[in-house]
Amino acid sequence: MKALGRDCRILHADLTDRTATADLATRLAGLGRPVDILVNNAGTIARAPAAHHPDADWDHVLAVNLTSQFVLAREVGRSMLERRRGKILFTASLLSYQGGITVPGYAAAKSGIAGLTRALANEWAAHGVNVNAIVPGYVATDNTTALRQDPERNAAILSRIPAGRWATPQDLAGAALFLCSPASDYVHGTLLPVDGGWLGR
Repeated sequence: MKALGRDCRILHADLTDRTATADLATRLAGLGRPVDILVNNAGTIARAPAAHHPDADWDHVLAVNLTSQFVLAREVGRSMLERRRGKILFTASLLSYQGGITVPGYAAAKSGIAGLTRALANEWAAHGVNVNAIVPGYVATDNTTALRQDPERNAAILSRIPAGRWATPQDLAGAALFLCSPASDYVHGTLLPVDGGWLGR
């Protein structure tokens, strides 16, 4: 990184703790340079039928996937508003539009991310801050291991994706780059699907 003229700092925080999340924003502000781009990509998932979904799983998923996202956007966004520039990118989900199966907390949180994206964009667009979200389809990550290992669910999902394959994390890069670049300066409150055609099916 340094050979390329880059400087990378890694900061850790417990995103289930609001105070720790707000403190992360404070530590970012203390690095001596403004945050120009905030990518809110933290996420977790808990699978259990809704009738037996534990409160602890619900609380954990909502804390990481929605509450921490708002806290970071609020704290970092305040500085962006003062400078009248900045990009905030959330990671939504196909379950921002659909209910999913056995993931009520995740579906609720990702639906919340869609609403939060629009709400912040409504308030901040006139102040030079872009707030948008990418909407990944089914991506081959740790969160989807159980689905990919279930022959019936895997086949059902693949049959619905016009592109005929699971996404890779690299498939999201172009959309994220666009929404974090000057090319998207007039794009506000958008949820950009990167789903292999799932929503168009």
